[in-house]
Amino acid sequence: MSKVNYYTAEGLKKLKDELDQLRDVERPKASQAIAEARDKGDLSENAEYDAAKEAQGMLEMRISQMEELVSSARIIDESQLDTSKVLVHSRVKIKNQINGMEMTYKLVAQNEADVKTGKISVDSPIGRGLLGLKVGEVAEIQVPSGIMKFDIIEITRD
Repeated sequence: MSKVNYYTAEGLKKLKDELDQLRDVERPKASQAIAEARDKGDLSENAEYDAAKEAQGMLEMRISQMEELVSSARIIDESQLDTSKVLVHSRVKIKNQINGMEMTYKLVAQNEADVKTGKISVDSPIGRGLLGLKVGEVAEIQVPSGIMKFDIIEITRD
């Protein structure tokens, strides 16, 4: 059984739109490329046909992965979540104990993660290290260079 992934309504819509694009646009293009390559003659020596078949296989694998993600996706009703501790879809302000740098992250599902916009995956080392903690607690996160410690300053929901 696949792991349940929690999404915002916006994140799930984006995921479904991408799946629709793959099914409705990319899949027919791949079939057309195979048909065109097949029309060019001897398949045993047709590199274009082999490449088109390989591309189709990769596309079908991606579609299958996306279908599994969508089937295991759940939308979170953020109004029902506990705001006293860090959970999926929490916005967390943390402070690095070593250099004093403050950062704010929103914990999201793997497919919604985008560090540039401050969204990190709950499956990332920092995301896992923050889950379940409350304001005032210290997150000790294992990174390749050792253990980093962060103070939990604030937890909010959007």
